[in-house]
Amino acid sequence: MIDADKLGHRVYEAGRPAFDKVVAAFGEDVVGDDGEIDRRVLGGKVFGSPEQLKRLTDIAWPEILAMATGEIGQARTQGAAVVVLEAAVLLEANWQSDVDEVWVVTVEPEVAIARATARDGVGEAAVQARIDAQLSNAQRVALADVVIDNGGSETELLSKLDAEWQRVRRASLEAAS
Repeated sequence: MIDADKLGHRVYEAGRPAFDKVVAAFGEDVVGDDGEIDRRVLGGKVFGSPEQLKRLTDIAWPEILAMATGEIGQARTQGAAVVVLEAAVLLEANWQSDVDEVWVVTVEPEVAIARATARDGVGEAAVQARIDAQLSNAQRVALADVVIDNGGSETELLSKLDAEWQRVRRASLEAAS
């Protein structure tokens, strides 16, 4: 299991290619006292500005994909039959050609808003703004190989995920024999 969000945090570490590119693009003030990118300062420069956010993702996303590809290769070398890349931005970053299957979990926006406001204690408008900045369910479904509806309970979601996982495991075992 490779978590692209964790790679996204590592991509900004001093010494990595994206570090220098981010500093060059956004200024020395994005470097904190500890010598690392201050994500809060960087976020203040890019969020709310689609042009600046694109500038940042144009730096970060290729580096994250390179790190993920390296980890996928290493896992396969070590005998992994199935490697999962969890990447919330997989479709926005256009990485679908780099994976064998794209799984999309959908939920109606009203449900997502209710869940996020209850879980995170943020207002509905803030959650709606996040939703509006993402691909729609219809756009994501059009690019998916597997679609899982998350409109029900957590137990129902886990059951659907387990059924798909068992399908993948069976297919990988058949391919190996």
